[in-house]
Amino acid sequence: MSNLGLYVAEFLGTLILILFGDGVVANVLLKKSKGEGGGWIVITAGWAFGVAVAVYVTGWVSGAHLNPAVTLAMAVLGKISWSIVPGYIISQMFGAFCGAILVYLSYRDHFKETDNPDAKLGIFCTMPAIRNNLSNIITEIIGSAILLIGVLGITDEHNKIGPFGAYLVGILVFSIGLSLGGPTGYAINPARDLGPRIAHFLLPIPGKRDSGWSYAPIPVFAPVIGGILGAFIYAVCLKLWVP
Repeated sequence: MSNLGLYVAEFLGTLILILFGDGVVANVLLKKSKGEGGGWIVITAGWAFGVAVAVYVTGWVSGAHLNPAVTLAMAVLGKISWSIVPGYIISQMFGAFCGAILVYLSYRDHFKETDNPDAKLGIFCTMPAIRNNLSNIITEIIGSAILLIGVLGITDEHNKIGPFGAYLVGILVFSIGLSLGGPTGYAINPARDLGPRIAHFLLPIPGKRDSGWSYAPIPVFAPVIGGILGAFIYAVCLKLWVP
């Protein structure tokens, strides 16, 4: 398969992820939506199902990383060539950006009905519940590390999971959101945060606030650190020491 096919799959998979993920947040937060007030369980479930669907659609083509932190961790472990890393990351970022635009188009009338500029931003990207840069970085590193540990464990050849891998990765993301999502909104994915944040900045959203650029580096760089750390933890603790 050509690299172009891999990049198209990563673009489409990340677009699907954001369409479901940002879409469920819009459904819960925007005024006069059918799902208004649905709460955190609905949001975390929507993200989890979006991950599962995106992985089922594109996993057989590109591995469905859908996340630069995953891509970089896989390259560090030698599971993919470094030569395809830039193409993966660009495709993921553009897919996330386009997915966010589709969410805006779907909920365009509801953005007009909603007065809360923080809610409008929260549809596209993460912001911390309590702003403390060190704590926020630590939270994102922990969440991203357990994401990679979980992904590597679920997909390990010893588990022989067959077609259930995507479902279990969705459960993993659901669990991270329920358990660790409260402090920062569990970005755990630079593309998931930065691509839609750029869309928020560019789109003609009525009554929007600034795009939170002072916080933006944290959900970009902390997941990369956490993902690589998680990959090393899995490789060292299990693959090297367990027969």
